[in-house]
Amino acid sequence: MTRLNELRDNPGSYKIRTRVGRGIGSGKGKTAGRGVKGQTSRSGVAINGFEGGQMPLHMRMPKRGFNSHNPKQWNQVRIDRIQAYIDSGKLDAKGVIDVAALIAAGVVRRAKDGVRLMGSEGFTSKKVTFKVDYATKGALAAIEAAGGKVELHVATSTAKDAKAE
Repeated sequence: MTRLNELRDNPGSYKIRTRVGRGIGSGKGKTAGRGVKGQTSRSGVAINGFEGGQMPLHMRMPKRGFNSHNPKQWNQVRIDRIQAYIDSGKLDAKGVIDVAALIAAGVVRRAKDGVRLMGSEGFTSKKVTFKVDYATKGALAAIEAAGGKVELHVATSTAKDAKAE
């Protein structure tokens, strides 16, 4: 039985902080392990990626691809999730399903830059018309196989490919 005055932490459960600048005998006195003079001996140093005049690694590596400064933010919605909302009665399959209908049903929270239909299975409703910005090939095939229709109203290259098929 342990007594309250004998309680201790497990060995190695915490590390004692090194007190720098506390005399020569501590091993971290005088310059406190920072060397002598120069930028890094002083506070407020921010030289991440700086290699002392040598070309930094991130500048030596080749640049690949393209990253847009303002990429489109899509609401990615799976068609099996839309089917679940239709089955529960929150989404009306007789009308046109667009961004406003999806927001009203609670499928998506806000409009963003548009809706992107994803997925290739799990859709069984008949005669459903979608008016969205983008749809994957699998989603288009599944909706059309069920007798539905997809109207794409953004002229992106992938939307053109989807219309052509």
